[in-house]
Amino acid sequence: MSPTDPAATRTLRPPEQYDLLGTVAPLAMGAHDPCARIAAGTFWWTARTPDGPGTLSLHRQGGELLAQGYGPGAAAVVAVADRIAGLHDDVTGFAELATAHPVVHRLARAHPGLRMPATGELFPRLLRAVFEQKVTGKEAYRAYAATVRRFGEPAPGPLQPLWVPPEPAVIAAQPYWVFHPFGVEQRRAETLRRAAAEAGRLARCADATEATRRLVAIRGIGAWTAAEVVRIVHGDPDAVSVGDFHIPNMVAWALAGEARADDARLLELLEPFRGHRGRVCRLLLAEGVQAPKFGPRMPLRSFARY
Repeated sequence: MSPTDPAATRTLRPPEQYDLLGTVAPLAMGAHDPCARIAAGTFWWTARTPDGPGTLSLHRQGGELLAQGYGPGAAAVVAVADRIAGLHDDVTGFAELATAHPVVHRLARAHPGLRMPATGELFPRLLRAVFEQKVTGKEAYRAYAATVRRFGEPAPGPLQPLWVPPEPAVIAAQPYWVFHPFGVEQRRAETLRRAAAEAGRLARCADATEATRRLVAIRGIGAWTAAEVVRIVHGDPDAVSVGDFHIPNMVAWALAGEARADDARLLELLEPFRGHRGRVCRLLLAEGVQAPKFGPRMPLRSFARY
């Protein structure tokens, strides 16, 4: 078998109006994520498995969804393809909740096929989330991509280049200053090292509640980082990124016509949708809702010499 031939395949049957690309979009950090990519209508995703590195591809084939796996971990990634595709997402009760606000009701009807994926892979999402703390998107992507390419490894499969995320133990063993050339200051680098050292325990968490409790117990990780992780890893539809720079303003603008809001106002506006508060934010993001912008952009910074 050629290295570019799938070693495992699986056919999935998504619900009507299912939106594959919209569903998996949060799994990729932009168009050039080294570990996840959408190319020509196919979604590609890499992971470390007990059997070795694996790459998963998902694409529509008529009314079905074809999952194909590559590399030593092919069977393992194909086995979780339904969760990656968001097919275990429980939307029970959301349609009724959505009627609490005309904007949410409209978006729920406009995006009926949007689902919440659940990767089950905690450390790769935590790696990205730590780099996203309190910086611009460009700074976060630069640090994340550079770290993956430095400490990860090339992924199997026909789409190249793709990379498998680094092992937590490798990251935990690095001195903090190794991350300076990637634009990461000591605070985030030390947070990442502490999180990597706890990765094994974090991966064994049974659900989003336990994972959140263990995550926020790590110095340098707060409610925002925990929500960013559990929403993707456990598919938690209620996870709200409290402390985000943009989300409170986006929600307040969409639901109350207010250009600026704090976290208290964010939670107040989302309270009618408890159980699906993260889903409401996801719908607003999918729609491209943005509050008016004021003031200069945050400049990019360098820590390469420190």
